Amino acid sequence: PYPGDEAFLYDTFPKDFIWAVGTAAYQVEGAFEKDGKGLSIWDTFTRGGNRMATGDVGSDSYHNIQADVRAIQQLGVSHYRFSLSWARIFPNGTRGSYNEIGTNYYRNLIRRLKEIRVQPVVTLYHWDLPEHLQRTLGGWANPEIVGIFRDYADFCFQTFGDDVKFWITIDNPFVVARHGYGTGVVAPGIKNDPDLPFTVGHNLLKAHAAVWHLYDRHYRPRQSGQLSIALASHWINPSRTRLESLRECQCSLNHVLGWFARPLFIDGEYPACMRERLGPRLPSFSPEEREQVRQTADFFALSYGAVLSFHLINDSLKFGQHEDLDLRKLLYWVSAEYNNPPIFVVQSGWYVLGKTKTEDPKHMYYLKRFIAEALKSIVIDGVKVIGYTAWSLIDGFEWHREYGIRRGLYYIDFNTPDMKREPKTSATFYRYVIQKNGFPELPEHRPARGTFPCGFVWGVSANSIQVETTPTLFADPSVYLWNISNNGQLQKVEGFSAPPPRRSTHCADYDTIRQQVDQIQKIGVNHFHFSLNWSALVPTGDVAHPNTTLLRYYHCFTRRLLQANITPVVTLWYHTRQRSSLPAPLDAANGWLNSDTAEAFANYARLCYRELGEHVKMWITLNEPNDEMVSYQEGHQMLQAHARAWRAYDREFRPSQGGQVSLALHMDWVEPAFSFSREDVEPAKRVLDFRVGWFAEPIFGKGDYPLGMRRWLRQLNSLDLPVFKEEERRLVQGTYDFFAISHFSTELVTHAKENSYTYTAKLEVQLMIDTTWIMSPRPVVPWGLRKALNWVREHYCHVPVYVMANGAQEDPAHFKDNLRVYYLYNYINEALKAYTLDGVNLKGYFAYALNDQRDPEFGLYGQVHEEVIVKASLSNYRNIIQHNGFPIQGAAPQECPSRAEACWGCQILVRKPVVGFLTLVGSLVLVTLGLIIYYAAKAHKFYSTRMYLVKNVNLKRGFR
Repeated sequence: PYPGDEAFLYDTFPKDFIWAVGTAAYQVEGAFEKDGKGLSIWDTFTRGGNRMATGDVGSDSYHNIQADVRAIQQLGVSHYRFSLSWARIFPNGTRGSYNEIGTNYYRNLIRRLKEIRVQPVVTLYHWDLPEHLQRTLGGWANPEIVGIFRDYADFCFQTFGDDVKFWITIDNPFVVARHGYGTGVVAPGIKNDPDLPFTVGHNLLKAHAAVWHLYDRHYRPRQSGQLSIALASHWINPSRTRLESLRECQCSLNHVLGWFARPLFIDGEYPACMRERLGPRLPSFSPEEREQVRQTADFFALSYGAVLSFHLINDSLKFGQHEDLDLRKLLYWVSAEYNNPPIFVVQSGWYVLGKTKTEDPKHMYYLKRFIAEALKSIVIDGVKVIGYTAWSLIDGFEWHREYGIRRGLYYIDFNTPDMKREPKTSATFYRYVIQKNGFPELPEHRPARGTFPCGFVWGVSANSIQVETTPTLFADPSVYLWNISNNGQLQKVEGFSAPPPRRSTHCADYDTIRQQVDQIQKIGVNHFHFSLNWSALVPTGDVAHPNTTLLRYYHCFTRRLLQANITPVVTLWYHTRQRSSLPAPLDAANGWLNSDTAEAFANYARLCYRELGEHVKMWITLNEPNDEMVSYQEGHQMLQAHARAWRAYDREFRPSQGGQVSLALHMDWVEPAFSFSREDVEPAKRVLDFRVGWFAEPIFGKGDYPLGMRRWLRQLNSLDLPVFKEEERRLVQGTYDFFAISHFSTELVTHAKENSYTYTAKLEVQLMIDTTWIMSPRPVVPWGLRKALNWVREHYCHVPVYVMANGAQEDPAHFKDNLRVYYLYNYINEALKAYTLDGVNLKGYFAYALNDQRDPEFGLYGQVHEEVIVKASLSNYRNIIQHNGFPIQGAAPQECPSRAEACWGCQILVRKPVVGFLTLVGSLVLVTLGLIIYYAAKAHKFYSTRMYLVKNVNLKRGFR
């Protein structure tokens, strides 16, 4: 079920799984005219039109067999896929032009592969048709080429077949037909005849079938090889959840993959939707030809990866649907559509821009994604995936993209004469995966079992609470008729009103407080974290003129929380990017850049401590001030504001109130993109210094900004970072009682610059994500929380730590919010590991957030119009709280002293006014004073409700 099926699967491939790497002749061989080689259509094509580069030299593999073989050996693959240059063996395309030297090149390559125990996977045709055949026959548009191709294949089977167990006849016939003879994007560059691609495709299918039958009859008995054709495809998702959209998706795949796969794997006929839409434009097979074509593949050779948009070029074959990147779905579709054949992924990978050298994070993580999807296909979906081929071994000429992109696992500097092969990070990664045969599960990947300590703080956070300073009860003075004998509805009596209540406002008058506290209580938490509104509490910035009504409301709210056995955790100031959130006069006076703001904040803190401190024992001065939008000068003043507020509490209020004060820092984790590269460890530390250490080190550390932060800025000749005066250092250092973090996600960081990712010039780092991560839309990376908590422990020893906010963003319409259920379970589990395994002094965890109304898309409660909806995540979070973690199955229950239950009766049974109900019947006035006290939970409902009711009673009906 979602999102578990999108989580990374730690497992291994079958023992006999094929690990391969591949190349294509024209892309890498070079030597386009050497040793008798004839011209191919690409040699001609690259010299025409507006094309800027050729594959004349490519990667010069023709002269670098040993270097290529060494690279193959370093990777540890079991198979190497390469293609034969038809024009190097038969310069004019036919046997009469046989070239011995060219043939010996491939003999030598195969011999070298055997020496390192690597099996060759040989492609007969990878787009480089001999130019002579194109010029004299019209290439694949002429059916005569079927026999010529069969003869070429016959020679290859005779010459190389004893050492080759896997053959690919033709690579990607869709590209050959549609883009070679339709759009003209690739060689031979023919266009303007819309029907020609279907003729070409027809001939390609018959050529493949002829070669398969040749091998099956004459070579398979003694060579025992397998033969197929490499088919490539995109993946596509429906734009709407309608049957019509699903049909269009199916038709899109059939126009690309099914065009060739259905005739070969099913019935020798084209897909129905192609026949319906193309009519007579699509050639047809005779009954004899259908029998000749069908079932002519020993395995399904599938290409998938960077050809995502290359295949379709434009939207014409998407049929209004959404193209997507999903190898796992494609593998499942192929398996379901074509009777569960063994599938060999013969080309897969991604690309980087041409300027990228040996550090290719994008390629590496897409490679990881595709391999992981293949693994899920095998383990979860039961698809017969027998092998995976990373593309490609080395950088080369990338067809119509020329040298603008690179797809190699090995970097080549094309401007150097020796064309040295240098392993990229993607090569190191692929070698590691092959060595491990996948991604074996390690102990840290398994969920932890155990419980948090007794007294662990379980909470929920909200940026703010709903505030209604006008009492919601007793606000309606109207008189109503209660039509009890008919429909029981209330009817307003015009012209009558009840006298106003002659008393001051009580906390119970605020129905919004009761509703919110009831919601919090149903979660099962023992703490609730919310923020005060400084600009509303002290609009002028002067605490001598506070908003007493709002202050009273906050007082009532925190009091009500305590009555419900919920400890309030109160933030004095919450940083928001959208608006200042400072009192308007302070904001107008240069905000945090003005040193007076720090003193104003301390005075505001004193006001809150004085008025709310009776109920609040846990304070957050500043919530997430370490935002990248905050300047270093503003941060300097914020640190002093926090310190003044902390010291004010420590000196003036702690002795009598006994609370705790700290600040909460935003701390998403930053992981080196290349965990096996020391060069990325330093950038990761740098980012954490600038993001977290910036505020943490002055308070929890040595009273100054991180040394690495100062050194880096000094290296950049930057004077932006302020210097602490000695009195400022003494003021700030040590002003904490605990370390509080907000944590939501994780990013990867590398020093390698790649234009397609976010590059932070100031820190000279590139931020990115692992494409295998679940998105919410931010990455869901549970282990990042554990690493963040360990960072705190390593830097500040045994400081008490609270996760003050942790939650996932999800569509508010998803009341069965499976993503948030997954998120909370796994993040809390990682927090348990940090506590039980790593020794982090973790004191509490707060889920974010209470409801969608105040924190859209993050809430445990949803809302439709006026109805509050309990989401699935709330029930799951409550279950974790009730068990205080994840108890070991069969273990004795954890014995913890129970918290004292709230006593509503204690609040009711005091000397206060009591509600009376006045009943009028006709001219008879019956005054009935009803005092109903049914212990605590019942009584407050009567106390909080007062209504003047008139009963319209028909005495003739015998009313008693």
